[in-house]
Amino acid sequence: MEMKKVNGGKLRAIGYDASQRLLQVELEGGSVLQYSGVPQDTYRRLASSGAMASFYRDNIEEEYTVRRLK
Repeated sequence: MEMKKVNGGKLRAIGYDASQRLLQVELEGGSVLQYSGVPQDTYRRLASSGAMASFYRDNIEEEYTVRRLK
């Protein structure tokens, strides 16, 4: 999955696989989390948010099934 570097609070990079509806997030400290079942619109809203960390916390972090990759 291609990751896009971001500067959004604790977020360092994000990536999305539309065919599998997977959102991948790299956090400061190097943790990589993968969320399943994330709609493409939610990813677009995250990627364009002016308050990316807040959007992630409020709309993704505890809303979708997560798997720790790293």
